Amino acid sequence: MAVDIRLPRKRKRGDVTNEPRGLVSPGDVITSETGFMRGHGTYMEDDKLHASVAGVVERVNKLICVLPLKSRYNGEVGDVVVGRITEVGQKRWRVDTNSRLNSILMLSSVNLPGGELRRRSAEDELMMRQYLSEGDLISAEVQSVFSDGALSLHTRSLKYGKLGQGVVLKVSPSLVKRRKTHFHNLTCGASIILGNNGYIWISPTVQDNDTETAGGFVQNLEPVQLQDREVIARLRNCLVGLAENKMLLYDTSILYTYEASMKYQINELLKPEIMEEVVDLARQRLEQEAS
Repeated sequence: MAVDIRLPRKRKRGDVTNEPRGLVSPGDVITSETGFMRGHGTYMEDDKLHASVAGVVERVNKLICVLPLKSRYNGEVGDVVVGRITEVGQKRWRVDTNSRLNSILMLSSVNLPGGELRRRSAEDELMMRQYLSEGDLISAEVQSVFSDGALSLHTRSLKYGKLGQGVVLKVSPSLVKRRKTHFHNLTCGASIILGNNGYIWISPTVQDNDTETAGGFVQNLEPVQLQDREVIARLRNCLVGLAENKMLLYDTSILYTYEASMKYQINELLKPEIMEEVVDLARQRLEQEAS
């Protein structure tokens, strides 16, 4: 029986001894000064501003709030999300977006197959389950936020819509870095959607023409080639490693981790010590570029 034994080695790590600036726990005093506005995650007691959650203090002018380290997704207008259809209702779909309440996708807020623009009819309402049914995965954008915190979504752009074949991964929403775009065609040969809600979609790279002709309803059920499956599996393991090591997820950090993992087999990346080594190499490369 073969036994895999690895000897310990000295690793060159970044400065991780210093605590992050502004990190507080519940009950900690943020400030005793006056003139500040109390934001989310704070409360007043004895004329002092305290933290009500564990997180990072954020100051915007006079407003002070605490961003929790781990919480449910709180959507904002313009966020890119990946969700799963949970219910088909009257002129609307309910979507699981990793938030406290299910999100709403109205029939009037989706592209019809072929990208056709017209008023929705009773026939379209009868065919809703043919467009999107329970269990389907979609990419969408937050259109508005209701008073109770539920999200209203739309898929009017052709880059949004029904997702085809690929892998979905769930991470903490706080690890997804907000960028100008969350759709990336990586040079390794796969496409990735980094949802602000913590759901990440990995799929083979598809041609833009295929998406345009489908009008946001991709139904490509052809077998995925072995090479593409290997790339997707390696990317998935790299993302899990980054999330477990509390690294921010964006295109550069993912690509650097993927390149650092190439000297190992895909199944070897499931070993914690190997994944930690790969993430350390990516972290050092990011720090060198930043300095």
